[in-house]
Amino acid sequence: MSKFFLTTPIYYINDKPHIGHAYPTIAADVLARWHRQNGDDVLFTTGTDENSQKTVESAEKAGKDPAAYTGEMAETWRKTWNMTGVSFDRFIRTTEPDHKAAVYELIKRAEKSGDISAGEYQGLYCIGCEEFKRESELADGKCPLHNRAPEKRNEKNYFFKLSKYQDQLLAHIEQHPDFIRPASRRNEILAFIKGGLEDISVSRQHGKWGIDWPGDKEQKVYVWFDALANYLTVAGFPKPGFEKWWPADVHIVGKDITKFHCVYWPAMLMSAGLPLPASVYGHGFFTIDGQKISKSLGNAIDPIELAGNYGIDALRYYLLREIPFGGDGEFSRERFKSVYEADLANELGNAVQRVASMVNKYLSGTFGDLPPGAHDTGAVREAMDNLRPDLALAEIWEHVKGVNQYIEYEKPWALAKTDPGHLLQVLQQAVGDLIHVAKLIMPFMPATAERILQTFADGQVNTGVGILFPKFEEAAGGR
Repeated sequence: MSKFFLTTPIYYINDKPHIGHAYPTIAADVLARWHRQNGDDVLFTTGTDENSQKTVESAEKAGKDPAAYTGEMAETWRKTWNMTGVSFDRFIRTTEPDHKAAVYELIKRAEKSGDISAGEYQGLYCIGCEEFKRESELADGKCPLHNRAPEKRNEKNYFFKLSKYQDQLLAHIEQHPDFIRPASRRNEILAFIKGGLEDISVSRQHGKWGIDWPGDKEQKVYVWFDALANYLTVAGFPKPGFEKWWPADVHIVGKDITKFHCVYWPAMLMSAGLPLPASVYGHGFFTIDGQKISKSLGNAIDPIELAGNYGIDALRYYLLREIPFGGDGEFSRERFKSVYEADLANELGNAVQRVASMVNKYLSGTFGDLPPGAHDTGAVREAMDNLRPDLALAEIWEHVKGVNQYIEYEKPWALAKTDPGHLLQVLQQAVGDLIHVAKLIMPFMPATAERILQTFADGQVNTGVGILFPKFEEAAGGR
């Protein structure tokens, strides 16, 4: 047994989770389930980033103090992931006492390395990104990600000597090709580092909310220096034994925050004398009906609502099959309907229903002990090792299609009249193939996989399981 430690980003709680947040979280869940299924000792973590200026603004709009607001919102996020089948082992909140201890230890180690110093900073600060921006990073004077003009700030801060680690970062990335994936993100980060690193401010003056800088209550720890430390907190740092899990095997993050995870974070770890994570995977974004997910546009989709209408597994399948992991993609309800009907209802659902019906009709519901089957799972394993759940599902669906093709080729309805012995072999083969498919899709669609296994349990068909995927119109009416 080997350990596998993976994380999602921790999410700002200035609003409820939407489908864009669900995408990387479900992808991470699939990886966690896959590794557990293959015998690994897994630590899978997610959580909420609560110590930001955004939190203060949102709490004020809601008419609540930040502590009450963060408590309510954190519970909303936790419930959302529970209801979408996310099997996290730890849900971290950055307002927890053990996280503060981890942040303080990280600062202490950076100070010991001579990497923290007091100074003054003047610049343009984007609250949406929670960072100072260069003029070259703005478009028409606004942050291109948030379409918001940054604030001019002049503050006394503590600084981290990021520039000190430029050459060390470049060497590590060159020597470890899988440290940043996919290759497009790696190339972006290399270009950024080679453009020259500047020291960064790691505190904020007179903040209303957050972790006090150790020994200086006039300063709050900069939210990114605070937030990134969550990956150490969940491993148990700085308590003895945290090395069981650290370093992380995979950080899954959005492409918009790869700079923080692939430049700031490894430099902080180098300063603290800690090993770096094995890999950071920057997934792409997707649009909804051609438009960016936006609160102002009102097009954010609640994953609970979507899953409630069509089933959690249908949502999980669509997100991971249709959007190439690492690239950008598109979500539309019309395409969701098409994929649901074609892949889930007509291919997988139909295969299970056909085989079960024929076993009932021709074998009185009993197929007996199955002969050992030979199934090649190499392509699926390779895709999962490369963090490509979309390619793994595409390969699994070749097995699903194969069952339907096998039935059409062997024609059990004809064999029932001419060759009962071969009929038994054909239907046993089909049942065995579907059980194999169920085991392969277990990390992706756990409820569906369990229902397939229940349908063909103990050598006979269980008719009480029902149809896996009802017609889309029926599903949309509620399940």
